[in-house]
Amino acid sequence: MAIARKIAYNVVFNVITKILSTILALVGIGFITRYLGKDGFGDYSTVLAFFAFFGSAADLGLYSITAREISRQDADEKKIVSNALALRLTSSLLVFLITPLFIYFLPYSSSVKVGILIAAASFVFSTTYMVLNGVFQKNLAMDKVASAEVLGKLLQLFIIILAVKLNLGFVAIIFSVLASMILNFVIIVFLARKYVSLSLQFDFAYWKKFLIESAPLGFSSLIIFIYFKIDTILLSILKTSTEVGLYNAAYKVLENITFFPAMLIGLVFPLLSRHIFSDKKEFSRIANETLKVFVILIVPLVVGTLFLADGVIHLIGGNAFAASANILRILIFAVVFIFFGNLFNSVLIAGNQQKKLILPLVLCALFNIASNLIFIPIFSYNAAAITSVITELLVTTAGFYLVSKYINFKPQVANFPQIIFSGFGMAIFLFIFQGAGFFGLALGSTTVYLLFLWLTKTITVKELAGIFAT
Repeated sequence: MAIARKIAYNVVFNVITKILSTILALVGIGFITRYLGKDGFGDYSTVLAFFAFFGSAADLGLYSITAREISRQDADEKKIVSNALALRLTSSLLVFLITPLFIYFLPYSSSVKVGILIAAASFVFSTTYMVLNGVFQKNLAMDKVASAEVLGKLLQLFIIILAVKLNLGFVAIIFSVLASMILNFVIIVFLARKYVSLSLQFDFAYWKKFLIESAPLGFSSLIIFIYFKIDTILLSILKTSTEVGLYNAAYKVLENITFFPAMLIGLVFPLLSRHIFSDKKEFSRIANETLKVFVILIVPLVVGTLFLADGVIHLIGGNAFAASANILRILIFAVVFIFFGNLFNSVLIAGNQQKKLILPLVLCALFNIASNLIFIPIFSYNAAAITSVITELLVTTAGFYLVSKYINFKPQVANFPQIIFSGFGMAIFLFIFQGAGFFGLALGSTTVYLLFLWLTKTITVKELAGIFAT
């Protein structure tokens, strides 16, 4: 029960801090959209798309494999972490060094190219400290990682506001990302020393062994980037910065929602890894309870977005980004599949079946690229949004098939009809009172949804804690 209480604390703390981080991020986006306008925000989004690309190129699957390996019994934690840290730093620096040659051939303005260089420096710090997250994951101390991220967001927001008030320009806005990543890196490295002795180990024989396990995930990460971010890059090449800006005003909302599945999976992943071979029944219970929590989160997100998208976009970008509301209504369905896909992929990793992901992800990436190349010139950002939804659906379907076949895990959602019924009650409330103010509707509809969950006895606090019991 001590472990259950500790994880329950981590869940509550991480939810609170992640919500705070999301608010800070959205406030920052609000300043940026109003300061840079649609064109400038499009350039900003293009730079961040390359930030994601650099991270994927240098990923090598190290984070997930590190978390899995140090969670195993009798693991040599120092050796694993020190070699993973050195390997990630080496790959990050290599990508950073070739970035100037890469961007020379891109059809962007000088300020965007400078921004991409700053993003490349930012990802060196970002991807390196993320390897250490596995240490906190194992020790059920993800609250410390969450706290560091909040401090990083606060620093980033401060620099953004300063840049806007002093009219420091586009490059200063991009610099806020670098400053945030450096602060996160310093804090995480300092805190990780409490749990493991940190050093850089260059055991090349161990690197080879490690990469055999992690490389499929690294390749998968690069493929995931292709279908998750290539749409922004293709929009920036095939269309205008204005269209990139409109698309990404909605996409930023999606990105800030998807922290929920990543956070929850991060908390339960060590338990999935621990039980998947030793106690199949307990593994299935944890996985299915996590799936149920995902459905409980997904239903109000979809219902709320369909009714409140205009208000959300107005808060983020103002009237200039009104066209982004319908994009958001499309993209919210991609979030649904991202939730499920995260769980299925993590189950495959816990079961040492990550190689099975490669072919489906490659096929999905090829579908995504082809669809975007064909339809973006005709339908612009609407094509990018619909393609994202279909791609995530295909990825989730593949994940479902693979976990059923190779892990023999049969996903089941308890109380599914009651959850849908609660969402229907929320939708009725939003429809009846749709003339009310945005914040009143958001708060009222959430209250109605939670009330229906309670009345139908869909979930209890005891059940939530039981998800993580060992």
